[in-house]
Amino acid sequence: MATVLRTYCFLDALQPQLATFIAKTARGFLPVPGQASLWVEIAPGIAINQVTDAALKATRVQPAVQVVERAYGLLEVHDHDQGEVLSAGSTILKHLNVGEGERLKPKLLTNQIIRGVEAYQTQIINRTSQGMMILPGQSLFILECEPAGYVVLAANEAEKAAQIYLVNVTPYGAFGRLYLSGPEAEIDAAAAAAMGALAGVTGKEPEKFVDR
Repeated sequence: MATVLRTYCFLDALQPQLATFIAKTARGFLPVPGQASLWVEIAPGIAINQVTDAALKATRVQPAVQVVERAYGLLEVHDHDQGEVLSAGSTILKHLNVGEGERLKPKLLTNQIIRGVEAYQTQIINRTSQGMMILPGQSLFILECEPAGYVVLAANEAEKAAQIYLVNVTPYGAFGRLYLSGPEAEIDAAAAAAMGALAGVTGKEPEKFVDR
């Protein structure tokens, strides 16, 4: 079975909330704010083990996330040196025998803003989130995209652009999901930055999403 490069996403500097969220939820070597980060998602998922092996043997990057599912596999590596992370990316692309341009282009599936969230709804969201709590009266931005790995780009750029709270990020599975909260104007700015970041990624068009 041929390996498909679904996500190839370089982050120049992990923002404080995203870096801390990864450190809280990941099982690997944890990143700190400001480090460069690379996210690679492939299909089939089991092949991500060999991708990790190739990157770690060729560079000094450290992995925070490795998710192995039957369909898709996800890897995150990071380092203070951007060049080292980019070198790991080049090694991965060579191992897969693909170019960066063969990655899939992110597709925005959901874009919602709920303004003035009610207290009971904040309780439901906070019970299942792993990041910051959303408070009653704040605005909530929800984004879904595929491939899932690109949601970290949306989260990182949103945090650069606005004073928001990172409530939850899910960068693996059939699609990625991002929850942000904050004042209305800040959420509007964050939403624009997140969607703009996804729109700026070049690559091959993904297959049409079918909700089964």
